[in-house]
Amino acid sequence: MVLRAVTILALVYTAIPGLANPAGAQSLDAGARAQIEALRQEEMRKLVVHERAVPAPDVLFEGPDGAETTLAASDGALRLVNFWATWCAPCREEMPALQALAEAFATQGLKVMLVATGRNSPEAIARFFREEDVAMETSLDPRSALARAMGVPGLPVTVILNRDGDEIARLLGGADWNGASARAIVADLLSR
Repeated sequence: MVLRAVTILALVYTAIPGLANPAGAQSLDAGARAQIEALRQEEMRKLVVHERAVPAPDVLFEGPDGAETTLAASDGALRLVNFWATWCAPCREEMPALQALAEAFATQGLKVMLVATGRNSPEAIARFFREEDVAMETSLDPRSALARAMGVPGLPVTVILNRDGDEIARLLGGADWNGASARAIVADLLSR
């Protein structure tokens, strides 16, 4: 009797993660992960593709329009979410590439979301964008609550959320998001 109860509890415990992400419905299958792994070149080698999709936290942050939103509130688009700050030198270097990627794939369903993390005054953000000739909107995470919930250890960090709003890949540090490898990875993800 005790053995049966322990067995049932073990089955329930191991099934809970599967219920949260049923049958990997939002995950990339092994073939898709292998395809993306093969496309990772140069700086994109830092991109870690998850075996299982990770649900985005339901933490509020301020969207570009000033309204509160969450990453869990998916709009059905593939989203590349970049955590950055005005004082971050690698953020400065990669921002034009992020804009170019956003422009190149906007009509194909990619949404590049910038999240200014920590203390970033509106004046500093405007100056940063002016100096880097960037014409993008940014969300605000002034208390770094979203960054903490997302496990962002430093800046920049870029996460890729699938159409269901789950994290499927992550890159720590700066990268050439407009390079051939990044474009090939994004094109592959958009085709799924």
